[in-house]
Amino acid sequence: MTVGGPALGLRDRKKIQTRDTIRREAMRLIKANGYASTTIEQIAFAADIAPSTFFRYFPTKESVLIANDLDQVTIDALAGLPSDMPRFKAFRRSLEITLDAVTAAEWRFERARLRLVLSVPELKAAQLDEYRHTVERLAESEALRTGRDPQDLEVRVFVGALSGGLMAALDGHLPELTDRMQRTLDLLEAAMHFDGIVET
Repeated sequence: MTVGGPALGLRDRKKIQTRDTIRREAMRLIKANGYASTTIEQIAFAADIAPSTFFRYFPTKESVLIANDLDQVTIDALAGLPSDMPRFKAFRRSLEITLDAVTAAEWRFERARLRLVLSVPELKAAQLDEYRHTVERLAESEALRTGRDPQDLEVRVFVGALSGGLMAALDGHLPELTDRMQRTLDLLEAAMHFDGIVET
């Protein structure tokens, strides 16, 4: 999944293909055999790579499922928006850019990945850490865009509220997702009346 920029070369396309294959095979094996019973060696064999190659793409078994490619697209899109764009408008636009970049197949994979993660008790702690990391990166991106401190309480409250609200909307098929996201943002914007958090 790419947004703008020059076309990828053959080597980069092969890396993306290998990474996607690893993730698909990991999901297939974990669904069939359970998380605890699936080994990195089994995933590597199914993906037709050496175990050492696996670690070039993912540091651990849990990271195969926890990694969320959509987050980085949103973060990059947000960082590239004008500094004077109001926060809610900027987040709306960054989400539009993300959804425009996602194919139906990629979204089906993302839905399946999230459901699998939520069904595996061993991944609860890692999923919480990933969520916190996403909030941190979004706060950094928003702070960079607006010239604020990433630790600014207003920035962190704003980003945290948006992240939590949008997680509740991440369901359904791709064609209806944009409407769900926009409605979620409408609800959040209506609920936030803190000076300095929501521009009027």
